[in-house]
Amino acid sequence: MSLIPISDIIERVRSLPVRSIALQAPEGLKRELPVLAEALRAEGYSVILSGDPCYGACDLALDALEYADILIHFGHTPLMDHPRVLVEPIFQPERIPPLDSVLPLLTGEVIGLISTAQHASSLPLLAEELKKQGFSPVIAPPSPRTPLPGQVLGCTYTAAREAKADCLLYLGTGVFHAIGSRIATGLPVISLDPYTGEAGVVETDRLLRRRFALIEKARSADRVGIIVSQKCGQNRMKLAEALLPLHPRAEIVLLREVTADQLLNLGYPCYVNCACPRLGLDDQIRFPVPVLSPPEFEILCGRREWDEYEIDEIRL
Repeated sequence: MSLIPISDIIERVRSLPVRSIALQAPEGLKRELPVLAEALRAEGYSVILSGDPCYGACDLALDALEYADILIHFGHTPLMDHPRVLVEPIFQPERIPPLDSVLPLLTGEVIGLISTAQHASSLPLLAEELKKQGFSPVIAPPSPRTPLPGQVLGCTYTAAREAKADCLLYLGTGVFHAIGSRIATGLPVISLDPYTGEAGVVETDRLLRRRFALIEKARSADRVGIIVSQKCGQNRMKLAEALLPLHPRAEIVLLREVTADQLLNLGYPCYVNCACPRLGLDDQIRFPVPVLSPPEFEILCGRREWDEYEIDEIRL
């Protein structure tokens, strides 16, 4: 059974004045695209697939619109309006695991509920169960970059802040978004895996020690490359231009894909990441030299103190 609602997509496309369609999906959904393409071709449409890596709705394959009337992007929620782009989220079925493991870890009465797009629709169920246990759950409203209540992205933690809670409960797999929420708010964060029911207190001390060590390592760098993404939802040129005067030998480097090989070939002993905020935190182990966030670069250059550390975010 396809994860993409093929019949719904065909019905929606029939109402549009288009004859050619480009399809895009992240890695976990790419193998679903040929099935949808076959169904669309059976309806008389011309179809092409984007095979490039895709990391989110910030990474739309707009170049494919040279060959198609419309681009349909799957697996994420919209970040921007485009007259020739449809962004179709893929939601997991609404479900929550037993809360036995998570209840002893919660602190305070007001619990802010956060999740990623895939599981955000389950937050009202989670809220109802917490109410039965005497808690006051809060689900923050949507924001410009997060159109679902309680939704967080790896680059936006508005829902975590706006909950104004005593503690945050993250429903999802992995801990990256939970760690980001912890740094962004300073609140205790508990993670709850919707599939296994495993829960844990999110710790950030180890990550922050590593980041401090990278800042110190970068002090020996005589040149700095400030990375600006060419992807439509990640381009932060204005931020890069504001950071440029902080270092006497800094240059702006435009990149479509930020890889270890590209950074090695460019040869800078330190980079500042004005592309996807996740890159430095998620992928630093792959990079040959320090890749600092904009707030970390400000610490390096003396513009801010370490106790003013912030997670890098794109809020608008």
